[in-house]
Amino acid sequence: METAVIVKVAVSAAPYSIDKPYDYWVPEPFSDSALLGVRVTVPFGRGNRTSEGIILARAIGIKRKTLKPISSLLDREPVLDQDGIALAIWMRQRYFCTLFEAVKTILPAGLWYRLREVWRLKNPELDRLSADRMSSSIPRAFPILDILYAAGGSADAETLRAACGEQTDAVLRALQKAEVVVCETAAKRKIGDKSRRMAELSMSAEEALALVEPRRRSAPQRYEVVRLLAAAGRTSAADICYFTGASMRTLRGLEKAGILTFSEEELLRLPIQRQVGPAPPIVLNPEQQAAFDTLTALLSSGQPEAALLHGVTGSGKTLVYLRLVQEVLRKGRTAIVLVPEIVLTPQMMRKFSAYLGETVAMLHSSLRMGERYDQWKRIRRGEIRVVLGTRSAIFAPLKNLGVVILDEEQESSYQSENPPRYHAREIAKFLCARNQALLVLGSATPAVETAYGAESGAYREVLLRQRYNARSLPRVTVADLRQDIRNGRAGMIGEILQAELIENLERGEQSILLLNRRGSSRMLLCGECGHVPECPRCSVPLTYHSANGRLMCHYCGHSERAPESCPACGGRMKQIGAGTQKVEEELHELLPGVGVLRMDADTVSNGHEMILNRFEQEHVPILLGTQMVAKGLDFEDVTLVGVLSADISLYMDHYRAAERTFNLLTQVVGRAGRGSRPGRAVIQTYTPDNEVIQSAARQDYKSFYQSELRMRRMRRYPPFADLFTFTVSGPEEGNVLRAAIGVREALRQICRLPELAADEPEVLGPAPAPVLKVNNRYRYRILLIGRNNRQTREQVSWLLKRFAGDRANRGTNLFVDCNPLE
Repeated sequence: METAVIVKVAVSAAPYSIDKPYDYWVPEPFSDSALLGVRVTVPFGRGNRTSEGIILARAIGIKRKTLKPISSLLDREPVLDQDGIALAIWMRQRYFCTLFEAVKTILPAGLWYRLREVWRLKNPELDRLSADRMSSSIPRAFPILDILYAAGGSADAETLRAACGEQTDAVLRALQKAEVVVCETAAKRKIGDKSRRMAELSMSAEEALALVEPRRRSAPQRYEVVRLLAAAGRTSAADICYFTGASMRTLRGLEKAGILTFSEEELLRLPIQRQVGPAPPIVLNPEQQAAFDTLTALLSSGQPEAALLHGVTGSGKTLVYLRLVQEVLRKGRTAIVLVPEIVLTPQMMRKFSAYLGETVAMLHSSLRMGERYDQWKRIRRGEIRVVLGTRSAIFAPLKNLGVVILDEEQESSYQSENPPRYHAREIAKFLCARNQALLVLGSATPAVETAYGAESGAYREVLLRQRYNARSLPRVTVADLRQDIRNGRAGMIGEILQAELIENLERGEQSILLLNRRGSSRMLLCGECGHVPECPRCSVPLTYHSANGRLMCHYCGHSERAPESCPACGGRMKQIGAGTQKVEEELHELLPGVGVLRMDADTVSNGHEMILNRFEQEHVPILLGTQMVAKGLDFEDVTLVGVLSADISLYMDHYRAAERTFNLLTQVVGRAGRGSRPGRAVIQTYTPDNEVIQSAARQDYKSFYQSELRMRRMRRYPPFADLFTFTVSGPEEGNVLRAAIGVREALRQICRLPELAADEPEVLGPAPAPVLKVNNRYRYRILLIGRNNRQTREQVSWLLKRFAGDRANRGTNLFVDCNPLE
């Protein structure tokens, strides 16, 4: 029996229902380079369509007749190591995704290829009559040949499919079998390695100058080039041409004469960072020092450890993070620090750069694709030892990881909303377990599950009870908006908040206002017939944006011009509710001439850092924004915070609504009074006696936590059980509902299995999703209340595969999420 190198490949074309490592044999020319972690192209399926894949393992084995060979290698060296492959396998089991989806999540987007199938005539000299004769027995072959000959003998598969319909692939395979056409795959990287051409003298400066000196007058540019290189040494060809006026032809002439040589040098595309000077040594107060000592002891234990750093807003958690990272670096290890919002990365980056210098790199989704790819290369080569960024920075390829820090660990932005729906905290736990590293979860308002874990001993709780430098917490006023309505005030700025804003302006101090809804008005409403313009693709009212006079859907992006009159009856349209744009207009009316900066998803497209820099450097009086202004911002002159409507998130249809509201209020109140002057906060609400709002006003996490824990225990919500949300979606509501009922019945059968029954699982639904239709697809949900353990995940995986294999479910999709944060 013939032996060969056999590799196991995760194939991108394999859907979840048939996802597994597939065996391929390696042709001799690739045998030394087809290593674990190298990406390849392989033939897949009955039609042997070219697909991308990544090698997971290799061994010497018997080359069976049924095995297919890999087609080509896409990488010169592995892009994923054994630890990365182990993480991908763990993610597949945990998040019900394919292996290749997990790999694509781990690696930067710029590293991926665009595969393009090109079909061409096998013999370029083949005339059309001969081609017709060879393919006369193949139905529908002539239209494909028409396109190929019209295009000069070749065309990509997408063009052929668009022109010739569904049977194109079968016809192409028949033509290939008849040896009329062949298929070639072109692979192009989304982002390539950038380099620049460098030039240097190939001899001593004296020898080079002696050679060009005799022709100095007739060839002055040659002389100037040599003189520059003699003085500056190795220089880029572009700079030489710029400073001397020489052309590349002149430089190539010098190369031909043997006077200079060219070489290529890597050019990294790195984000521009604001230069910061070195910071003075960190001085911790006694409480911070005690916290640091506890965390250092956990770090030195030689075991994977986890801690909750629970500190009130303004207690100086960042200083503890910095000292801990310094200690990790001193031990020769590396660190990852995550923040929940992109808006926080510039501020945090400046602090870390001031103390740690150039060992820090930043990773987040707002970087250009080339910048993210080049940062990834630097990290992988070991040039970077500390990575700071948002959720996806958890996949930074650091070696010898010592600590992972999640700041504001309770934030929902740490959970991905796209498959695989991973949570950065869970990925961090996996990485810390493999590296015997320390996981630090920092927050003033930890997630209920995290606080319960600390209470039950899963995490070591470390407390910071006082603000740094003993500053007092802001004085909070709960303003009853019902009284403003009784007094005839219809706007979003109540009487109490307006008075506080005026007082702040007179003092020359700054204010932050929070409204967690962008746009001008929530919707338009006809005052005569009640018509509300809705999105044609989603079952939601369109949001009115006054800046461009348009109605927009915040789910699918649909946009249309706002009607001047009701399209149903011709009546007058009224604006109902308010967003940040509307509040900005109201502020200009109430406080004429006062500067207001608005920060929401509509304005940060030009750069959140620019807005924050203006707020700080130009001392703009008011910063108005959505939840991105609630966390992590540290401005000394901000002494007033206003929450315009605390009820927006409190009464949402989600089991985390109370927790999310408490966190948001506590965090935004903590933005005030971080400097030498005391802070104040005004929380506007229609339900001032609500227990959640009262706890947030007192900054009383313990009271909120105990109340919320009692409620969750009664309702079997996390941490007392896990919620698996199954979402069935499709274009026909009837088919979606039928499929959802089938999922419910299958889950009920699963719950009777002995290995699951002990946890008393429960199935609820199906019920419409909170937004039934998104982008022309209806959505119904089924809820499984149980335990997220291996046995449950195996049964869920079986159900997903069975659903995909059932022909009755064609056109519908099923995905599952565990304990979703949104």
